[in-house]
Amino acid sequence: MQKEIQNKLYIELANVVPKNVLSIKNKARSWDYGYNEKYNFVVISKTGQIENVINISGLNIALPKVSKNLIKRSNKKEDQYWESKELPKQLKKIKSIFQWHDAPASFKNEWVDYIENEFNHREQGYWFLNNGISTYITGTHYMYLQWTKIDIGLPDFREANRIFYIFWEACKADKRSFGMDYLKIRRSGFSFMASCEGVNMGTITKDARIGILSKTGSDAKKMFTDKIVPISNNYPFFFKPIQDGMDKPKTELAYRVPAAKITKKNMYLTEEQELEGLDTTIDWKNTGDNSYDGEKLRLLLHDESGKWERPDNILNNWRVTKTCLRLGSKIVGKCMMGSTSNALEKGGANFKKLYYDSDCANRNSNGQTKSGLYSLFIPMEWNMEGFIDRYGMPVFRSPEKSILGIDNEFISQGAVDYWENEVDSLKQDPDALNEFYRQFPRTESHAFRDESKQSLFNLTKIYQQIDYNDSLIIDRYVTQGSFSWENGIKDSRVIWSPNKRGRFFVTWLPEKALQNNVISKNGKKYPGNEHVGTFGCDSYDISGVVVGKGSNGSLHGLTKFNMDNAPSNEFFLEYIARPQTAEMFFEDVLMAIVFYGMPILCENNKPRLLYHLKNRGYRGFSVNRPDKVFNKLSKTEKELGGIPNSSEDVKQSHASAIESYIEKYVGLDIEGSYRDQNDMGIMNFHRTLEDWAKFDINNRTKHDASISSGLAIMANQKHLYTPTKEKSKISINFARYNNTASVSQLLK
Repeated sequence: MQKEIQNKLYIELANVVPKNVLSIKNKARSWDYGYNEKYNFVVISKTGQIENVINISGLNIALPKVSKNLIKRSNKKEDQYWESKELPKQLKKIKSIFQWHDAPASFKNEWVDYIENEFNHREQGYWFLNNGISTYITGTHYMYLQWTKIDIGLPDFREANRIFYIFWEACKADKRSFGMDYLKIRRSGFSFMASCEGVNMGTITKDARIGILSKTGSDAKKMFTDKIVPISNNYPFFFKPIQDGMDKPKTELAYRVPAAKITKKNMYLTEEQELEGLDTTIDWKNTGDNSYDGEKLRLLLHDESGKWERPDNILNNWRVTKTCLRLGSKIVGKCMMGSTSNALEKGGANFKKLYYDSDCANRNSNGQTKSGLYSLFIPMEWNMEGFIDRYGMPVFRSPEKSILGIDNEFISQGAVDYWENEVDSLKQDPDALNEFYRQFPRTESHAFRDESKQSLFNLTKIYQQIDYNDSLIIDRYVTQGSFSWENGIKDSRVIWSPNKRGRFFVTWLPEKALQNNVISKNGKKYPGNEHVGTFGCDSYDISGVVVGKGSNGSLHGLTKFNMDNAPSNEFFLEYIARPQTAEMFFEDVLMAIVFYGMPILCENNKPRLLYHLKNRGYRGFSVNRPDKVFNKLSKTEKELGGIPNSSEDVKQSHASAIESYIEKYVGLDIEGSYRDQNDMGIMNFHRTLEDWAKFDINNRTKHDASISSGLAIMANQKHLYTPTKEKSKISINFARYNNTASVSQLLK
């Protein structure tokens, strides 16, 4: 099924709150700003009233009720769009709160309502009609659009940025969140939006410190001097505190005395009564793992975090700076992080891990994500310059009639069409193509696309498959879950249970007649479905490891060609995890092979899993190494089964098995050699595809998924490795590919 929701940045949720409850609480204005545990949403309304509930990137957010003071530019629908308003000429003459105090009462009376409304918009947000639709923007977004001067003047209104700011407001409101991790496209305006928030928060918060980090110290400094300081200096007087020091500081912007919130009640207060210290500063630090170590921050602006190259490490830095945002268990500050991603070896891998550790759908017992941040991705077609109409909406496909853009230029081509044309033009240069993907991603996998030069396998087919999978609602094909023994009785029947915490991902479950098909002979157990498929496993022996040093246990299930209502030649199970103990992993593996009734080929250099199978009576499930006849096996190999990973012949055979499988069953078969011409392969396990793309035969320890998947292929094709009388060694010519063209070429 195609991802229909990729053309929408959020999902509208219906009937989250019973209508009578919603009505009563709205009438009482009793909805509190922040996380509502009962209804599992984050209220971003500051009026006590809510209306619609939406889901952005896995986070449920309750929006404010539509304001009665809905602003409309025109009565004509087509002329309704965002339009910033000039500061009235009379107020332009007022440069400071001191001049306001000195102004005559008649002048203050004339303008106090205007100023008070601006403070209300800043606090509560703003409603306006946009092409006939009631549209809400947060207070921070309003400050960005109305009062933030960037390199092109005032910013454009874009729907993508509206969603960004709503998500950010939810991060601020949610007591469980340390902030956001925004995976973006190039020139999305993030640096300016982050700078806007820095100034916005800095000019309204007492006794606070706001910090700036970027991929280098000079980039952080540039963000401070070229964005933060000018934005602050261009604020109208009623928003602008008095600065301590120079008008254009280089290292620190210090707000020592605030501009008081001007209202009807306080407009006549004396100067002396107004002057209370704000004592808030904004500064920047050089890039490093220990930047801001030991500091207390109200806000951390983290720009270009996907481009930290060695020796700097964004993961290490976040572990340090995260502590700057909390006091004990209480979160007292937030981080606004955003970036495109470098190639994986150039800092991208660390950012990728941080991004996926920030998934709102995966929380610990404290309700927090692994990183503490919330991840957000907005596809390129939503935020591409030159393809946004005057309502801030993207033009996806080329229109029949040109559309007036937000820059008053006509749009005749769609963003997706432009993107596809660029992709086609770069297919002869894979590294340039992957760089384009990273800069202008339509999917998360595009954003983390790696450099291709070191790939051992056919990258064209691997990326074809990844891109195709990205166009699917993968949950319709892949189910997450767990196996367990029936009634908790080991070595009985195994039960499958779908659940979001499970370590298994499966695409096929055998019919009941094939489940738990175990054959008992002479007190030993054997697989009853060997003809249907096999498993491959990369195990580990030691439970406890130094943090970040232990590899995962990996298990893959693969079918053969069969006539048993099972898919043929398809990977149906992926398991890549490291449970708390090795014994838990062993039991997971055992339950999987029993449930499917299939044998397993393991590497025997880490024998504890094989001993676990033998001791429980399942030696018959363990496949012997296929490249030796039984009487040539060692004593241990006869006892346990398995195959060594130290043999060069085995390494080559293993890599050749993966190579052959990719050629036959992954990506497009353009010539129709193994499938119908131009049919797409079926390989739904993203992590495995990415591991194949990065596989290094000389450093296999990093590639658990490749090891286990390759062993599954070898087990299914063990007849290919059976030694003959004339030749006992494996003789397989391992092909290599030139990945510099649009289609990988076999090197002869």
